[in-house]
Amino acid sequence: MASRQARIKSSEIVAEGLYIASAATRLALKNAILVHILAEGQDFDADHFLDDARRALIALAEEAEADAERTNRERKAASGRYSDSGGTHDYRSRDVANLRRRRRQSLRIAKELRERADDEGELRKLIADAREAAWSEVAGNIDRTLRIEAARPDLEPDYERMRTARMQALRMVDLPRLRSQRRGAQRRVRAERASETDAVDVID
Repeated sequence: MASRQARIKSSEIVAEGLYIASAATRLALKNAILVHILAEGQDFDADHFLDDARRALIALAEEAEADAERTNRERKAASGRYSDSGGTHDYRSRDVANLRRRRRQSLRIAKELRERADDEGELRKLIADAREAAWSEVAGNIDRTLRIEAARPDLEPDYERMRTARMQALRMVDLPRLRSQRRGAQRRVRAERASETDAVDVID
């Protein structure tokens, strides 16, 4: 019974570790998407972020493997020690089984993360989730700004009902238009600089 409880607990710990790793990857991808689209004025393309997602998962797998190696060293050092522990990480012989279990959990997390890094479908799912998170963040920021500066729900009874439509319009129309205008402005600036360079060449 005790061994089964330990196995169940280990599986839960592994699942939690994978959940945290996925959340960290989505956060990193969300930030990369926001920079790429809003700061750099580029269009969204899932293929552009495949390597970012893969690198993020592999980095987390390497962290889990490093943790497994550190735990293994602690297990070896703890073996044969029977005195009272001097602190949280001052392990003794009675901690060996738990340290061995922790090492296996870390290795399982690392193995799963590397498998996900090799699975393009999994990578695309992470990117799609990150994209939704990015759009939600942008829409939320704009919505809060509108509420503060201009929104008067008391004068617009259907405000809550229309909010979803506004956010969809923002995503489908306004943001692409903003990116297009930004690219047009950048092209005009480059053209003006080229004209100035040509004018200088003529004067010289």
